[in-house]
Amino acid sequence: MKKQREYPVITVTRKAQAALEGGHPWVYDEELLTNTEGIANGSLVDVVSDKEKYLGTGFLSEKSKIRIRLISRNANDSFDEAFFERRLRYAWEYRKTVMAEDMGACRVIFGEADGFPGLTVDRYGEILVTQTLSYGIEIRKSMLFPLIYKVLTEDGQRISGIYERNDLAIRELEGLSQNKGWFPLENVPQPISPVTVISENGIEYEVDVENGQKTGFFLDQKYNRLAVSRLSKGKRVLDCFTHTGSFALNAALGGAEYVCAVDVSESAIETARKNAVRNGLDGKMKFLAADVLDLLPQLEREGEKPYDFIVLDPPAFTKSRKTIDAALRGYKEINYRAMKLLPRGGYLATCSCSHFVSDEFFRKMLKAAARDASVELRQIEARQQAPDHPILWNVPETDYLKFYIFQIV
Repeated sequence: MKKQREYPVITVTRKAQAALEGGHPWVYDEELLTNTEGIANGSLVDVVSDKEKYLGTGFLSEKSKIRIRLISRNANDSFDEAFFERRLRYAWEYRKTVMAEDMGACRVIFGEADGFPGLTVDRYGEILVTQTLSYGIEIRKSMLFPLIYKVLTEDGQRISGIYERNDLAIRELEGLSQNKGWFPLENVPQPISPVTVISENGIEYEVDVENGQKTGFFLDQKYNRLAVSRLSKGKRVLDCFTHTGSFALNAALGGAEYVCAVDVSESAIETARKNAVRNGLDGKMKFLAADVLDLLPQLEREGEKPYDFIVLDPPAFTKSRKTIDAALRGYKEINYRAMKLLPRGGYLATCSCSHFVSDEFFRKMLKAAARDASVELRQIEARQQAPDHPILWNVPETDYLKFYIFQIV
């Protein structure tokens, strides 16, 4: 190391060393060779090899399987407020470049991909929504959140408040309690309502940051929805797992002849219907509360092919490596059913948002579904998450969304 260090030193195994030198920022609990007793939870620690080679500095999480999350590999870094402000400005400048006019609703911080392990910050108009999933970030949020507000407002962005959505069970693995509510910003009045309106791809959505899924809305599919819109003109579209209707609305705006939006949740369907009315698109849309796993076989049994474009945007079928096989069976079932239901020349948009289901697994599943359905797939597009959710090639966990559009031939 290049200078005298002030942080506790943690020696790690050669396996951890290889992972860190390969670019991954995590050290697991079984990879520590140093007893961390007496080191405060969330503290910064230096990580070294068994030969005392400096590997990086990161947050210690004493209760997590991910015991250390690196934030820097530069031994000359000082982790003061200026360090974090520089990193926040870097993240914001990146969004300004890759999102351009779409910054009104975007992901501002994407955890490890932006050098803030365990932190998500989404922007919905004037409201920022945060999720904090690491102890190191939790104990520094009183410094970080005002800095985020400062960086955006100094750039001319109007921000009226920061809402914390920490109602996730995964926080308990870090020894953190679940909670949600407005973060107090000095000299900034608390917003009256956690409900706001955003515009995406020319469509307005009402977003409830207090009660909506995740942080209130799924921002990562923004440009995938636009890709569906471009292909929808004159099509009869079935949007499965529609949630708040985003793919269905994009299809309708794109000139679809007819759109049916399906979700098992009555409340989601009601929200989708309201979004359609808000955008004047309800005249060409139908909304159905039904289980897609039941609906697709039922439509197939009826012997007709009422749709020539089907969108499959299911929730993650697995959040663990242990259940990948079951998840792939679920993905295969819905894709097989959709392929059987579509006519020759029809279109299929299909995706998986689980990083445990790799692109290789997903493609293999799609080939098997097509074989069983006795169809061929003509690929139109292979897409991923929007660039405000950047992918680090050395951190596979940041690469999670697979999205394909095919023609059935």
